[in-house]
Amino acid sequence: MSTQPEIHTQVTPEELAHTFDEAPADVDLKIYAIEDWVTLALFWAMTACVFLQFFTRYVLNDSYAWTEEIAVNCLIGVVFLGSVACVRMSRHIQVDVLYHYLPPKVTRVMATLVDLIRIGFFAYGSWLMWRYMEIVADEEMVTVQLPRNIVFYTVLAAFVLMFLRSIQVFVANMRRGYSVLERPEEFQHAEV
Repeated sequence: MSTQPEIHTQVTPEELAHTFDEAPADVDLKIYAIEDWVTLALFWAMTACVFLQFFTRYVLNDSYAWTEEIAVNCLIGVVFLGSVACVRMSRHIQVDVLYHYLPPKVTRVMATLVDLIRIGFFAYGSWLMWRYMEIVADEEMVTVQLPRNIVFYTVLAAFVLMFLRSIQVFVANMRRGYSVLERPEEFQHAEV
């Protein structure tokens, strides 16, 4: 196994200084939905709890017990609400190898079935979460006197949003005439 040498292009200090003169690229915040911002807020709340836990445990040698439970609950929210963005942008893990070898009419039917199964899955997940909440409605968190419903409602909201976003993706795929499974190259930089 041979390693190729690294190639470093020499840059003068003046050339480097002029790179900061270029206008920064435009940022388009319109591609983000409300659930993305809620997920970001939960992520930073989780980060703050983890930092506080680290600081109190290793610097003050007196850990706050509640930080771990709050961080875990924030992580649950980040995972499920982050999944909503993945559904909206068709970014979940998918296997599309068959779509390269089968005729377009067959792949169109397969992609439509995948969309319908996804809609059904998220509808069923929403219903199951609703049923689960009826069973454990009165539970409280262990270290903080807060209802555990906060976490359960977040997961339920995420499942309902994934259900709605999967319908949105299905409608967009039907209008477009193809999905990311059939033509992944069309979705490299496009948002649904």
